[in-house]
Amino acid sequence: MEVIKTLIDGVLIVEPRVFGDKRGYFFESFNAREFAEKTGLQVAFVQDNESMSHHGVLRGLHFQLPPYAQSKLVRVVKGRVLDVAVDIRKGSPTYGKHVAVELSEDNHRQFYMAKGFAHGFSVLSDEAIFQYKCDEFYAPQSEGAIAWNDPDLAIDWKLDESQVLLSEKDKHHPLLRDFESPFIYQ
Repeated sequence: MEVIKTLIDGVLIVEPRVFGDKRGYFFESFNAREFAEKTGLQVAFVQDNESMSHHGVLRGLHFQLPPYAQSKLVRVVKGRVLDVAVDIRKGSPTYGKHVAVELSEDNHRQFYMAKGFAHGFSVLSDEAIFQYKCDEFYAPQSEGAIAWNDPDLAIDWKLDESQVLLSEKDKHHPLLRDFESPFIYQ
């Protein structure tokens, strides 16, 4: 696996070694030992999730509040998405900045974000199946989010705004400037 550092500490792009031939392909989607060796991180994932979404669906920007905050390792097994991590750690030199990466069934890329990031994705293909590993269990009482279209974040979701399909909940999140972050940069 190759680990690519991004401009924000705590966000990594992971490219697995893919072995392909005329039969198809094989790759390890996760290996805890190699992940720790290549990233220096000891992460114990406890929950795997999967969602299916159609073109134009935008999910985010979500996170769980401490003490249930989650690190995530995400990937796409079908289709193509733009995946985004926004730094919401107080005191971080990159607070309010984001990293966006295209994940697809063709590039097999994965995206890791530590605790203290808001996460979202937009579906660019007709359909996408999205999988992610979390190092903390889902805790509904600790859900948090910021507005996907916050003008201060200026995220280009690669969709025309008229195409964006949101859940009712995702239509009503606060702007980052109106959010008092409990995450502290260390």
